Amino acid sequence: MSDFNLDSMSLAELKQLHKDIAKAILTFDDRHKAEARAKVEALAKEFGFSLAELIGTPNKTRRTYVAPKYQHPENSSVTWSGRGRKPQWFNQALASGKTPEDLAIHAG
Repeated sequence: MSDFNLDSMSLAELKQLHKDIAKAILTFDDRHKAEARAKVEALAKEFGFSLAELIGTPNKTRRTYVAPKYQHPENSSVTWSGRGRKPQWFNQALASGKTPEDLAIHAG
């Protein structure tokens, strides 16, 4: 490691050093992950495999369809499944005195 005489450095040099240190800290994990990945890929190659072959492809989670549970009181094509944040039209309907049961889609 280099010896720095911070007392002899100008303000501009100190600010640049500060920026360089901050950048090195922020990129530390990324640099070490890249180095580790390169070593693991080289090791896999020694055995005649690619890293992707050894770890497989990541499984993408698929969202399952959820049937709508509520519909807009005036526009039946606007629906909500009852999951996640309540849509504005739902909150407005509740504020106007309707109940969730009033907005529920009834099978029939």
